[in-house]
Amino acid sequence: MHNFKELKVWQEGMGLAKKILVATRTFPADERSGMISQMRRCAISVPSNIAEGSGRSSNKEFNRFLDIALGSSYELETQILLAMDFEYISAEDGNDLVMKVTTIQKMINGLKSKITATVS
Repeated sequence: MHNFKELKVWQEGMGLAKKILVATRTFPADERSGMISQMRRCAISVPSNIAEGSGRSSNKEFNRFLDIALGSSYELETQILLAMDFEYISAEDGNDLVMKVTTIQKMINGLKSKITATVS
């Protein structure tokens, strides 16, 4: 078991989730049940799955939850790109968010490699 609060990737994921919650406040109201909801769920899913996986009894299970967090991050990245295309967020803000997502993806992959090495 790992203390998820000490994991840098969880901390970064929490920061990203907060940024997404703020960024989506300016989206059109008709996106409330669409893109806003989906982006928020994905953003929240990243640190949530890292936390849930860290509490599992094996590194194999933790790795599975990291896979889910990684998938959510790729989904979120796609939605950020769409939000930029629809001009719901500026290119500058969108690119900043994409950079943060990419950093988290690298961190998750690094943690997965570390965990996998201890499973083998």
